[in-house]
Amino acid sequence: HTLQDKISVVPLSAYGKPYTPPAGAVDPAIDMKTAVREQVNALDATAYFKLFAELLKTNPAAADDAPMLAKLSRIGIVPGQDFDVAKLDPAVAKGLAGAPKPAQDLIMDWMKAGIVAGDMKLENGWLFTTKTGLYGTNYLQRALITAIGLGANRPEDAVYPTSTGPDVAAKYNGEKKYVLHFEKGQLPPVSGFWSLTMYDADYFFVDNKLNRYNLSQRNRLKANADGSVDLYIQNESPGKDKEANWLPAPKGDFVLMMRLYWPKEQAPSILDGSWKVPEVKEAS
Repeated sequence: HTLQDKISVVPLSAYGKPYTPPAGAVDPAIDMKTAVREQVNALDATAYFKLFAELLKTNPAAADDAPMLAKLSRIGIVPGQDFDVAKLDPAVAKGLAGAPKPAQDLIMDWMKAGIVAGDMKLENGWLFTTKTGLYGTNYLQRALITAIGLGANRPEDAVYPTSTGPDVAAKYNGEKKYVLHFEKGQLPPVSGFWSLTMYDADYFFVDNKLNRYNLSQRNRLKANADGSVDLYIQNESPGKDKEANWLPAPKGDFVLMMRLYWPKEQAPSILDGSWKVPEVKEAS
């Protein structure tokens, strides 16, 4: 933390002067232990729509949202007003009470359904989208990106190909060994940086003896004799001679995510499809 310890934030009026920040106030009502995703998914319909109505007061809808606002008004959601489930028709209240699980399923299923709609792409086992950051009235796409990442950059800034298995029917598992092979000169074409990150089945980092959670161009990756590069994805070390290119995996199921920051806009480019992430193959 040598660098971090040298950084401080102070009011402009105190710049260059001795400054002691005021004691922070802790709100015990805020759950700081449970993951945010779990807290949101645990909200019942009443709590969810009360929060939604409250947020609408400080986050007014855009003009294009007028048709959706008209629909929401039928279930008591009106901008600037509190949500009171007691004022709803009993049938409507009952319908809302059963909405969370189907709604969550609909959102997460958009990962696959969005392929047909053109919002998502599936290439060589990698799922990604170049429709992020500007959603308009594409509420499902916005909801999906929010559910899995809280938000996302515009594709010109970053693209995040994600893979849960070598094909739709199979999942990656640490009992097997995998290789991601890049031909000579075919490493991810970016002007920023690229990385390959390992997550467990719940999208959390995986503890390992190397404290290594991703591989990137910042690593000293070893190239093969022909100039190609192999990344070894497995639970146990592939051996000292290959360990520089090893991304440790858990013993169970896992997920791979690439980050392509500032992707090239001219070919080869993931933005126009002239470059594709290679398929992750099971090692022989």
